[in-house]
Amino acid sequence: MPFLSHASSRLILAALLPLLAAPLPADAAATRRAKPRAAAPAPAKPDNAIIALPLNPIVPAGQRLCSVTAPSGLGSTVLRAGTGAKPAAGDVVLVNYIGYLAATGAVFDQGMRSPLPVNGVIPGFSQGLQTMARSGVARFCIPAALGYGAQASGPIPANADLVFQVELLDFKTAAEVESMNRAQAAEPPAQKDASPQP
Repeated sequence: MPFLSHASSRLILAALLPLLAAPLPADAAATRRAKPRAAAPAPAKPDNAIIALPLNPIVPAGQRLCSVTAPSGLGSTVLRAGTGAKPAAGDVVLVNYIGYLAATGAVFDQGMRSPLPVNGVIPGFSQGLQTMARSGVARFCIPAALGYGAQASGPIPANADLVFQVELLDFKTAAEVESMNRAQAAEPPAQKDASPQP
């Protein structure tokens, strides 16, 4: 079932408000007055509770499930197939991701354009990354044994099964990253106070 984001619902509301505010033709107005009015909804009551930060949404149950389970126990669902080569364990990936608890759907982490070493993340995430190609989006259902196990980690409780939605934007080999770092180190520092030349 598709869900509208707050931005989408505001955009739709902005498009409909002028239509709803337009005056009705005279005969339609009379018909409208003739119908009995429903009771007005009760006004919202103020809620002075403090919202806990960071604000973490809850992902619906249907988006916490995976369609395929590998022998290792890693579950996955391809949401959008990628194209081309797949990263290896020694590569560095650039990803958009959101991580949430399988039991409750509570989001515990998310990142945009995050560079991550494939072999420097939890085992289930690493295994999943190596199945993706550029521009692909996948959901990984990671059992606790391939996650943090019996060790709690920040907002992740001990023995928690995790779910990640991951978009693989790009990846580089360790040699390519090293070459990029050497080239960047060799560049002269930019001069901030230099006056523009006419």
